[in-house]
Amino acid sequence: MSEEVIVVEGNNTLAGEVRVSGAKNSALKLIAASLLGRGETVLHNVPLISDIDVMIEVLRRLGATVTREDHTLIVDTSSVDKCETPYELVSKMRASISVLGPLVGRFGKARVAMPGGCQIGARKIDMHMVGLEALGVKFDIDHGFLDASTPHGLHGAHVILDFPSVGATENLLMASVVADGTTIIENAAREPEIVDLANMLNKMGAKIAGAGESLIEITGVAAESLHPCEHTTVGDRIEAGTFLVGAALTQGPLRVVGVDPGYLRMAIMKLESMGCEIESNSDSVTLRRAVPLRSTEIQTLPHPGFPTDLQAQFMLLAALANDMSVITENVFENRFMFAAELIRMGADITIEDHHALVRGVQKLQGADVSSTDLRAGAALVLAGIVAEGQTRVHNIAHIDRGYEDYVGKLSSLGVNVSRMVLDEGMN
Repeated sequence: MSEEVIVVEGNNTLAGEVRVSGAKNSALKLIAASLLGRGETVLHNVPLISDIDVMIEVLRRLGATVTREDHTLIVDTSSVDKCETPYELVSKMRASISVLGPLVGRFGKARVAMPGGCQIGARKIDMHMVGLEALGVKFDIDHGFLDASTPHGLHGAHVILDFPSVGATENLLMASVVADGTTIIENAAREPEIVDLANMLNKMGAKIAGAGESLIEITGVAAESLHPCEHTTVGDRIEAGTFLVGAALTQGPLRVVGVDPGYLRMAIMKLESMGCEIESNSDSVTLRRAVPLRSTEIQTLPHPGFPTDLQAQFMLLAALANDMSVITENVFENRFMFAAELIRMGADITIEDHHALVRGVQKLQGADVSSTDLRAGAALVLAGIVAEGQTRVHNIAHIDRGYEDYVGKLSSLGVNVSRMVLDEGMN
């Protein structure tokens, strides 16, 4: 058997200019939302990543026609006649659960396989179900499938989420836009991707106010009044943050283009506290560093707090800082699996419950390491840039799920990195 890996030769170089792709976590939900439009929706700035391929296939299985022209998707949902998503697709990617809300909104029913995705924690869908039940949805669990029905139709409700879950907020938005009456979502997720979804739904004829705040108000409209639209996906703040961490490791300078710096306020603040100089304008961030990396303290929290999706990258930065840093993971309990891989490269990290104590070391050493999830994989490639010798990153399918042409973009910034197929005897 053979395996494709990413090989990095440590050269301590990452500088120049890079444009980030459209946000994975936004584009996936925009594709799902197109189910409500009953016609041809055009989505621009859609990243070329494997998660998008899975979501496209989910819609095709439902009966949609999807064509891609570079970074533009044309999604025609006029012929959608099914409301069941197959297990073999949903098990590959948790975001597939986001078709639940629009299918219920369009058909009044759905049959959705229980989701899969990165192994970074339980990520239960209880909040999705509780919220939708308040809108009149009834659920049965049947051999690994969620069967949803609306025996009395969808109606507005006041929903208070236990936790500002992005997925639950999105599913509630997509179902409540066609519910009878007004829906209030309290303790809603505030991520930029929520705002992007609400903006698209409003273009389609929905009436959503307050997206990006903790209280969202949705006035239901008739399902047949929703129409297709044309929409451009926002830039990927996590990809941008990943490249900025790479520049912080190597001192830069690096200009990251195609993202609103406001989406990265907390990450930028932490980078500055660690010794980086940052300049921002409306759609770019430039980073350089002229002093040694300083230690930091980070607690992951829902937006606008520090994003859990940048925790692994900042743990890498902390591993080379000048003192002890403390990182607290409050969102996903398994995100610290990455630490064991970084320790293989010489990092000094101690895990105590949901805290990581990271003592800065002088250098890292190249090693064979494995991506434990999407963001950890991207961080391990960055670690190879500043490590002595060669680093080989395995399980790179995780990286391909969320980073478009990661190796190509890094190469354009001076990184000595390539993809290589290993035969069984080469391991």
